[in-house]
Amino acid sequence: MSEDDATTKIAKSGGGAGKSLMVVGVVTIIGFAFSWFLGSQSVVVAGYPAVFLCGVIAFVVNWLAFLPSAAAKTDKFYDTTGAITYLTVTAFACAVSGPLDLRAIVIAAMVGIWTLRLGSFLFMRIRREGGTDSRFEKIKVNPARFLVAWTLQAVWVIFTAAAALVAITASERVEIGIFFWLGAAIWVLGFAWEVIADRQKKEFKEDPANKGDFINVGLWRWSRHPNYFGEITLWSGILVMTLPVLSGTAWLAVISPLFVTLLLTKVSGVNLQNAQAKERWGDDPAYQEYRKNTPALIPKPPKG
Repeated sequence: MSEDDATTKIAKSGGGAGKSLMVVGVVTIIGFAFSWFLGSQSVVVAGYPAVFLCGVIAFVVNWLAFLPSAAAKTDKFYDTTGAITYLTVTAFACAVSGPLDLRAIVIAAMVGIWTLRLGSFLFMRIRREGGTDSRFEKIKVNPARFLVAWTLQAVWVIFTAAAALVAITASERVEIGIFFWLGAAIWVLGFAWEVIADRQKKEFKEDPANKGDFINVGLWRWSRHPNYFGEITLWSGILVMTLPVLSGTAWLAVISPLFVTLLLTKVSGVNLQNAQAKERWGDDPAYQEYRKNTPALIPKPPKG
């Protein structure tokens, strides 16, 4: 996933052990501070906001997974741990928040469905690639730099799931209204768009007749990156569903879709895929025409 591409990109630039550990410290402080203020309206558990404890759990899960992975110099469990982190913090949020209302139940289910799909997708990708990931080739042999990647994954989970965690742990429940139904519709659209786009790309790449070609069929005629559009859309839907319960510093939840958008359009995602596409098909007139007539992200009906 492009979020992980961004994580490893940052980790690779970590430099020496001292600099890498400094990055880990700064990122951890940011994650803890964000979780604390994000949880201003959440239920309190043992004197701490539930969302803050979700942030702590996200770091602990990734650091525990880092230890055997660093010892074995393997990245085999990295993506799976990301999925486990989402499920763990969501389950914890549900468990400590008392009776859940419809908003909390539906949003928790949405995160779970998205996570299980993500986890299975990444697991199958690792199996196809023989259990190794080229993203980690240089950093998994350096414990300090490898730790940066695991720490950043925890922050990725916290920032991305911010709106969902606020909705699930809200200390005051709000009646279901238009924002719930509008946000749910947006989520369904985004999730379906992403699933269909990924499926179409998988089938395109598996067809021997398409070997070496770029995909320009199905939703890929509407956008050059329809899967990324779907990802941004579904997290935007969860934020819309959460809007009625936001107040004070819990408004930090708006970071969720903004963070996903930033990652997918500026850090990696679109930029990375565009660079790879230009390298492979930059001189191909058909690709040039496709690039000219097809928007990079926001879909529009194809011509003809």
